[in-house]
Amino acid sequence: QVQLVESGGGSVQAGGSLRLSCAASQGTFAYRCMAWFRQAPGKEREGVACIDRGGSTSYLDSVKGRFTISKDIAKNSLYLQMNSLKPEDTAMYYCAARGREFSYSSCTYQAYINAIWGQGTEVTVSS
Repeated sequence: QVQLVESGGGSVQAGGSLRLSCAASQGTFAYRCMAWFRQAPGKEREGVACIDRGGSTSYLDSVKGRFTISKDIAKNSLYLQMNSLKPEDTAMYYCAARGREFSYSSCTYQAYINAIWGQGTEVTVSS
C-alpha cells in the first residue's frame, strides 16, 4: 500500500512562494492520477491541481497561472509550486493518489474520496 507524506508548507507573506512536495513511501506514481487538495477551516476540501497518468493537468480557477503541479517519476514525488500566494490560499494542503485502474480523473473530492491521502501540510499566507 502506498503511503504519502507531504512537506514544504509554512508561513509566507502575500506575494511569496512555496513549493509543496509529496513523497511516496513505496510504490510508484507512474500509473496513478495524482492531485493536490486543500481545506481551510470551516470549508469543504477542494481540488487545487490534478495530473493524470498521461501528464495532463487541471487547476482550480482561482490558482490558474499561479500554481503548477508536476511529478517526478524517478523520485516518486509530486510537487505543487505556488507563486503569488494570497491570504485566501491559507489552508491545509493534501496530496492524493487514485487507484491504478484510473487513467484519468476529474479534479474533485468526490472522485478522490476513496484515494490514498497524505496527512497534510499547512500553508499560511499573511497579508
